[in-house]
Amino acid sequence: MWRVAAVRTLRGGGAGAPRAASGAAAAQLRRRLESELEDIRGAGTWKSERVIASRQGPHLRLAGGGAGIINFCANNYLGLSSHPEVIRAAVEALEKFGAGLSSVRFICGTQSIHKDLEEKIARFHQREDAILYASCFDANAGIFEALLTPEDAVLSDELNHASIIDGIRLCKANKYRYKHMDMQDLEAKLKEAQKHRLRLVATDGAFSMDGDIAPLREICQLAQKYDALVFIDECHATGFLGPSGRGTDELLGVMDKVTIINSTLGKALGGAAGGYTTGPKLLIDLLRQRSRPYLFSNSLPPAVVGCASKALDLLMESNAIAQSMAAKTQRFRSKMAAAGFTISGKDHPICPVMLGDARLASVMAEDMLNRGIYVIGFSYPVVPKGKARIRVQISAVHSDEDIDCCVEAFTEVGRKHGAVLRG
Repeated sequence: MWRVAAVRTLRGGGAGAPRAASGAAAAQLRRRLESELEDIRGAGTWKSERVIASRQGPHLRLAGGGAGIINFCANNYLGLSSHPEVIRAAVEALEKFGAGLSSVRFICGTQSIHKDLEEKIARFHQREDAILYASCFDANAGIFEALLTPEDAVLSDELNHASIIDGIRLCKANKYRYKHMDMQDLEAKLKEAQKHRLRLVATDGAFSMDGDIAPLREICQLAQKYDALVFIDECHATGFLGPSGRGTDELLGVMDKVTIINSTLGKALGGAAGGYTTGPKLLIDLLRQRSRPYLFSNSLPPAVVGCASKALDLLMESNAIAQSMAAKTQRFRSKMAAAGFTISGKDHPICPVMLGDARLASVMAEDMLNRGIYVIGFSYPVVPKGKARIRVQISAVHSDEDIDCCVEAFTEVGRKHGAVLRG
């Protein structure tokens, strides 16, 4: 027996060695995967992962020695990911409630902190109830299938987030897609959908790739005219849009006209993980009974719940952090426009620097890092072909000096690669 083990070890098949499947099917799969991966590299759309060796924040240290890097690509809108009170709340929850529940919610996975956070979310959004998920992707995957039947219709903006698109694919409702923020097309689709029992208009509140904000006033007017409900995904709005950071429905004065809100705890609200649905209590009750991602996923870990709960406390105590975003966003947008760049969207801290070419976006992002600025190029399939960009995200904890350094680096790199004219 020992001889067999020795031979396996010499051939690389000993304990701990990686094992590869053998046979014709496995070989065919390997060739196909190698080809697809090479195509991605050849198209200049390969996505590398930089390794961070510090906490999330406006300034980072990268593994391998890169220190003093200014971070402009996190969803850390309010800077709460490393806020001392948020971290302390996570530690306290960990010590009191443990590392996790080892259970889904309805078996033995609901603690008092889960119920407290759900109540707090509903109160923040001024809704009747809320339900927690492992992520907002799960929340979007779980709502449409549970709510809509073949008798119903869902009308979705063509640039909605992938999680909304995937969630809609899972349901059996009749599906309509309207042109991006095109109210004339939405109205035409609503007229066509009158034959169905229930109509649900689904849109991002703020679109993460373009930094534009859905025309919720007009959407709600059309929904009222054609007897439809309105659903919004607020992942890139919760915590910082609107006078008190409640999101795009507060910003645009339609809080009483939006029926369902899905959002995340993994961006502005502490940045750890988790998502939720908030809306009518009867809907939330139904989701607890039928929403598959909720029924078949472990409960949120106590530390994550503690983080999010404290982030909401800080936000509800004062809107000063959220309100500081507007001036910082305007500073970056105006200075970049003056330097000759095209910035998509309007008045949102997501500031896409439009470049068009995927290779250019990738190369410029690398050159920006060499100048101490951490940004990432986005290209197909994350964005449409020919619309590659570097997405810059402004945080409340960026200083004016940070923003000016970023603009200066963009100007230098843009001139080097011909993205802007030389001054």
